[in-house]
Parts: sequence; structure tokens; C-alpha cells
Amino acid sequence: MTRLLLRADASPSIGAGHVSRMVAYAERAVARGWEVVFAGRVDNAEWLAARFGELSVPVVPSALFEGFDAVVVDHYGLGELREEVNAAGALLVSIEDDVFGRRAADLVVDCAFEPMPRPEDGSGELLRGARYAPLREAVVQAREKRSQGPGGDRPRVTVVLGGGAEWAETVSALLRALRDTREPFEADVLVRGEPTVPEPLSGQEFRIAPPGPGLLDLLVETDVAISAAGVTLLELCCLGVPTAVVRLVENQDAGYRAALDLGLAAGLGSADALDGRAVETLRGLLSDPATRNGLSGTSMALVDGRGVDRVLDRLEKTRMAE
Repeated sequence: MTRLLLRADASPSIGAGHVSRMVAYAERAVARGWEVVFAGRVDNAEWLAARFGELSVPVVPSALFEGFDAVVVDHYGLGELREEVNAAGALLVSIEDDVFGRRAADLVVDCAFEPMPRPEDGSGELLRGARYAPLREAVVQAREKRSQGPGGDRPRVTVVLGGGAEWAETVSALLRALRDTREPFEADVLVRGEPTVPEPLSGQEFRIAPPGPGLLDLLVETDVAISAAGVTLLELCCLGVPTAVVRLVENQDAGYRAALDLGLAAGLGSADALDGRAVETLRGLLSDPATRNGLSGTSMALVDGRGVDRVLDRLEKTRMAE
């Protein structure tokens, strides 16, 4: 039996995206009959980490590499690990986002929409592009439900920024931009902390709640999502939810630009410089179903939800070749 160690962390500052990706790996590895262990912190991602329990995947603070056949690392704060992992008798799969989390590995995975050139560092096979994006089973199942399409008298909006409470101010600015479109909508705002909610205009409604396991149920019925350019954006693309994207932090810059260039999302700009252009972008999405349909079709075609299986297939072939 193949033994797989997953290594990632979540926290209010890191966000939950790395753990979300590890859940996707755990699901597909367990489905193959592999033995899986997750090592790391799950603060700020408890609702995602609950899936490990459902899969009977142990969650431990740390783990040695010995005794595993492969180690998947999804972490920006750890350095080079290949020599140590290989010395323990395991293969290293490293997930990177452009230069963030980059390290030499037996398999390197970068699921960016348009990966940048990567310098030679002795790594083995490079698996690059959105076809390798790790999506949880719940996302793939929700994709099928959503194929029927949402509908209603008012556009349904979901605002979801996956980080911690420090983004409450950004959420406040986004809600003001939504209000200023003067378009009717009903918005579910999933955020940690306490954003300032503007007084809605006629036909507008805001509902505030923390992120949780009900997110996908909301997204199935969502006409427009507002999200950061991180892991959640890949999930929204798989679902086909028309999305207005904001760049929260520097490591999202490449993904933000690529999403706009490929016609996957509408751009709101940087979190620290939201202005009238964000209002106009949101007004266009709320008022024009054709624009929404265009974004939906393009994103679903690019992100199909089978990325983890493609990576694990390559991992199995690499192990057999040794």
C-alpha cells in the first residue's frame, strides 16, 4: 500500500487555501486505497479539516518523512526538502505558485492559469497549468448541480475572501462598491471579523456570516461571486460561477493578471486601491447575463476538476520507474 504524507498549514494570516488543496489530495489518494496522513496546523480552516476525519486521515502537528512513499508539500514557509525526503525513501511532490513555495522536487506542480518560466533546479517532472488544479470532491459534485444554472428575480451575489479577519476592511470597501452600483441584488458575505456594512439601496440586501461548510451550497445558486485571486478562484472556475476578482496580496498578482487575460474573471483591482472602476465592473456583471455566461463557459472549459488524479497518476508512474 502506498503511504502518503501531506504537509501544509493554515492560519488567520495564511488563509485556508493550502489545506483545501490537501483535502483534495487526501480524497483522491484514499479513493485509490492509499494510507494518508496530514501534518500541519489547521487554524482558520477547521471546517475544511473536518473532511480529514471523514476520510479517516490522521491530523498531526508534525511528522517525520520516514515510512512514507511520497510527501506532498504545499507551503510557502518551508525551504528545500528534496534531499531530506529522498533520504527517507520517499518522493517529494511540491506545490508552488510561481516563485512562492518553489523548491526542487521529484514532481513539481504549479496549477497557475499561465505559469511563468521556471529556472532549472534539478527537479524531475514539471506538471504545470490549470489542468493540474486540485479541487475537492464537493466542488466537482457542485459543478454538476450548478449546470442547471441559478435563477431569480435579483442576482445572487456571494462575497468570499478566504483569509482572516484582517480583510474585513477590504470587504467593507467591496460592499460599498456593490451598493454604489445601484443595481438590485441579494448578497451573502462570508467573512471573518466585522466589516462595515453600508445601508443598502432599494432592492439590495446584505447577509453577513463566517465562512463554513455551506459555501458550496451558496455557490450553486450564485449569479456573481466576488473573490480573491487565490485557491477559491480555481474552485469558482470549476463551478462556472461568474467572478469579480480582487488582488489581496502580492503572491496573487500573476493569477489575477492571467485570469483577466484568459477571460476567466472580471478585475476589480488591488485591495488597497479599489475605486470607481470596481463599481463599474460590478454593475456590468449584475446587469448583463451575457457577460456572466461568457465568463462561466470559459472558466468551466479550463478547470475540469480532475487535477489531483493527473498528479497521482504521474506519481505512481515515477515510483514504478525507480
